Amino acid sequence: MQTVAPTTTEIDARRFRDVLGHYASGITIVTGHDGDEPIGFTCQSFYSVSVDPPLVSFSVMKTSTTYPRIAPTGRFAVNVLSRDQTDVSAQFARKGTDKWAGIDWSPAASGNPVIAETLMWVDCELWAEHDAGDHLIVIGKVTELSPERWHDGEPLLFFKGRYRHLREIDQAAI
Repeated sequence: MQTVAPTTTEIDARRFRDVLGHYASGITIVTGHDGDEPIGFTCQSFYSVSVDPPLVSFSVMKTSTTYPRIAPTGRFAVNVLSRDQTDVSAQFARKGTDKWAGIDWSPAASGNPVIAETLMWVDCELWAEHDAGDHLIVIGKVTELSPERWHDGEPLLFFKGRYRHLREIDQAAI
């Protein structure tokens, strides 16, 4: 029988981030509208929740200045970035800049911005929000999916504090 190490209540924030940085994640841009203005932010904590009904989720810091402008509309889109979109990720992560400068996009049926050349996207209605420490967990019901033609290419990944790409494994060697 394996013994579990005792837990401690004090976890160093930097060490916590460093340890969890060993889990690779995709990079997304969550988008919406504030009036006629497109808005969005970079988010790496995105995942599917349910097939029936079709639900997805992302987490956003409570200090976000963009999400509070999206939430009242009751809808948002999640754009999964492709491997060549590191510049898009960085641009949407910056505060106080024109995040949409030079960004080509088109509207989903809801009007939410869909960024060109992303790997895939989903458009959602806000389903629920849950308080989670210094973040909100946002759940959306998917109302529209990217067409099949969008699904070519590879994702942009984030691992150990850096952008990464997939590398194929020789299946014959397995």
